[in-house]
Amino acid sequence: MKLVDTRLPEVKIVEPRIFGDERGFFFESWNARDYAGAGLEQTFVQDNHSRSARGVLRGLHYQLEKPQGKLVRVISGRAFDVAVDIRRSSPRFGQWAGVELSAENKRLLWIPPGFAHGFLSLEDGTDFVYKCTDYYAPDDERAILWRDARIAIDWPLGALGQPLVSAKDARGSSLTEADVYP
Repeated sequence: MKLVDTRLPEVKIVEPRIFGDERGFFFESWNARDYAGAGLEQTFVQDNHSRSARGVLRGLHYQLEKPQGKLVRVISGRAFDVAVDIRRSSPRFGQWAGVELSAENKRLLWIPPGFAHGFLSLEDGTDFVYKCTDYYAPDDERAILWRDARIAIDWPLGALGQPLVSAKDARGSSLTEADVYP
């Protein structure tokens, strides 16, 4: 596998080694020994899978007391995936990194604890799967508004127009008002 830097040094694109021929392909999406050797030693406790229609935007989510690191990928369709540094002590506080993940490019994205996470589905039937370093704690979940002007994420909305967001995400806090990490 190959790690590719993003504009946030802690957030990494993972390009797995793909073995393919006329029958199809194979790759390891997670191998604890290889990831540890690359500097990403993690213990995952939960796997999640969501399916989204084209134009669905989920996020920007995080858990404050039980922060989750996430290793994310798309197994069907395409998504624009985003991580936002919400560690107040970080010199990159409020900055974001985004990457297109797709079934075709087979890339993964590592989002460490201390970052908010969201994605925009670019195709119908986009299946998004991810491994988490801590369990989901609904009472601990927070959301920052996906269109927060301070963060200014350049979502590739184009012809999609206004994204479809949940009521919870539509009520997300601004970065200025959000509870964030120290």
